[in-house]
Amino acid sequence: MVDNIAGFFRELEPADFYLLSGVEQGMRFSEWVQREELPKYAELTTEEVDYRLDRCMRHELIERKTIQYEGYQLTFEGYDALALRTFAERDTIEGVGAPLGVGKESDVYEVQSFRPMALKYHREGYTNFREVAREREYTADRDHVSWLYTARQAAEREFETLEGLYPDVSVPRPVDQNRHAIVMEKLTGAELSHAELESAQVVGVLELIIDEMAAAYDAGYVHADMSEYNVFVDTDGVTIFDWPQAVDTDHDNARELLERDLENIYSYFRRKYPRETPESVDLDAVADDIVRDEFDGMQAYLSS
Repeated sequence: MVDNIAGFFRELEPADFYLLSGVEQGMRFSEWVQREELPKYAELTTEEVDYRLDRCMRHELIERKTIQYEGYQLTFEGYDALALRTFAERDTIEGVGAPLGVGKESDVYEVQSFRPMALKYHREGYTNFREVAREREYTADRDHVSWLYTARQAAEREFETLEGLYPDVSVPRPVDQNRHAIVMEKLTGAELSHAELESAQVVGVLELIIDEMAAAYDAGYVHADMSEYNVFVDTDGVTIFDWPQAVDTDHDNARELLERDLENIYSYFRRKYPRETPESVDLDAVADDIVRDEFDGMQAYLSS
């Protein structure tokens, strides 16, 4: 979606952003912001709102519904534009490049700063929110939770976690965060799911990953969504990314989630590299040692 915005971003005027910000403010209270409320939220005249609505609708930054009343909400492109403008004003980024990865929960793009970096837009909540909204009646403003809130919370949580982990744990270096977006170090290497390890590398890479999981636990975090899709492998080692679901180690389910993360990673290695990984490993013992800060490599568990 960012690549769509980048093409006309420079054409947008300050008052366009006033309108987008006004819609954003209104969505704190209602899924669809009534047309009559927009001059107040955007701090624009009625005539100016009419003009800006046409411009933003043409660029698909907002969408309209006319059932019961005329209402507007941001599209993700509109929310992207607001965050992108903030990053530009802060001199965090100078330009947007090619997509690095597009998925159900996030979109990642290369961005230019003092060096190439990655811009991650969280998409959590958009589809799920629409499904929930069809089944639930919002009877009071205080009951309203928008997809903007869900995505922003995910970005804030991930950024705070990265700040808590870096540089002691091999995670992308966090640079900046606004709304549902994070700017961070661009990763090099290959996603573990796409990597083809030599036989002699398998146990070493597995050990590196679990070393980082242990370091994260020592820093106070459990990833809670570990898989072969959340690890990059490079000549310098491994990097663990995608931390929005991380929990603190004092969370009631932290131990259970740690065990699940270990099981997910080991199961992947077992499926792809069965000759190098034993069929049965005491992952509970691995988790025990991580919790006790006594983990000292995988060899003992693999040979037991």
